[in-house]
Amino acid sequence: MTTTPPPISTPSLWQTTARRVTGASEETRGWLYGLVGILAFSVTLPATRAAVPDLGSTVVGLGRAVVAGVLAGGLLWLRRERLPERRYWLGLAIVALGVVVGFPICTALALQHVPAVHGAVVVGLLPAATAVMAVLRAGERPPPMFWLACLVGVVAVLIFAAAQGAGRPQPADGLLLAAVCLAAIGYAEGGRMARDLGGWRVICWALVLATPVLLAPVGIAVADEGLSAGWGAWLGFAYVSVVSMFLGFFAWYRGLVLGGVARVGQVQLLQPILTLGWAALLLGEAIDGQTALAALLVVGSVAISRRSWTRRPVAERQASNL
Repeated sequence: MTTTPPPISTPSLWQTTARRVTGASEETRGWLYGLVGILAFSVTLPATRAAVPDLGSTVVGLGRAVVAGVLAGGLLWLRRERLPERRYWLGLAIVALGVVVGFPICTALALQHVPAVHGAVVVGLLPAATAVMAVLRAGERPPPMFWLACLVGVVAVLIFAAAQGAGRPQPADGLLLAAVCLAAIGYAEGGRMARDLGGWRVICWALVLATPVLLAPVGIAVADEGLSAGWGAWLGFAYVSVVSMFLGFFAWYRGLVLGGVARVGQVQLLQPILTLGWAALLLGEAIDGQTALAALLVVGSVAISRRSWTRRPVAERQASNL
C-alpha cells in the first residue's frame, strides 16, 4: 500500500512578512511601525480639509477627539485596565494638550484658509521639532551627522514651500507652526511614557482625560452650526476620528519606543510628500516636478539619518548616565 506524503505547505506572503518583522531588530521594527503610523497620519490634512468647510473647525478639530475618546474608553473597559499611577498624569496631560487638542484644532483652523498642500509643507518641519523635543523630554542625544541629515530634510521642505508659494507669511502659517510645536511635544512625551505604559495605553488614557473637557465646546458648536454635511465631509471626519486620532497612534508610539523618539521621528520627513499625494488623489490638487525633486531630497535625508544613528553600547550608555 502506497502512502501519499502530506502536502508541503507553502507559507503565505503575509506569514513570511510577519516572520521577518518579528525576527527583525528593534530598530528595524521601530521604523516599520513608524512608517505605518506616518502612512495613517499622512491622510490627516486632506481629510481635515474635506471636512472643515461643512462641519466647522471646532467639530472637526475637537469632535474627532470626542469620538476617539469613546473608542479609547471602550477599549480600556474591555481590557479592564486600571487607572495609571499619579506620576503619569502630568505626562498624559501633556500628550493630550499636544496631539489630542493642540495639533487638531490648530490645523483645522488653518485649513479653513489654506489648501492641504500648503499645510503639508509647513507640517514638514515636524521631524526637526520632534527631535528637539526628544532631546529635551526623552533624554536622547543624536550624533552630529543625524542633525546634518535632519537639516537637509528641513531645508528641502522649506525650499519646496517657498517654490510653491507656501512660505509667504499669513495667519494660517502661525497656526500651522503652533500645531507643529504642539505635536512635537506630544510625540516626544508620548514616546517617553510609552516605554513604561505601552503606546496604546498612552493615547487611550490621554483621550479619556481630554474628552470630558472637550464635550462642552463641541456641544456648543453642534448646537450653533448643526451637523449638516455631505458624504465627503463625513468620510473625512470619520478618518481623522478613528485613524488619525486613535489607531494611527498605536503603531506610531510603538515605533518610537522600539527605535527612539528622535530617530524614528525622522520618518515624518516622508509625511509631507505622502500628504501631497493624497491631496492630489482625494482633493484634485496638482503636483509638479518640484514635488518629485523634494520627495527625493526628503527620502534621501531619511535614509542618511537612519544610517547615521546606531545604538551606543550598553556600557557607554551607562557611563553617560553617571
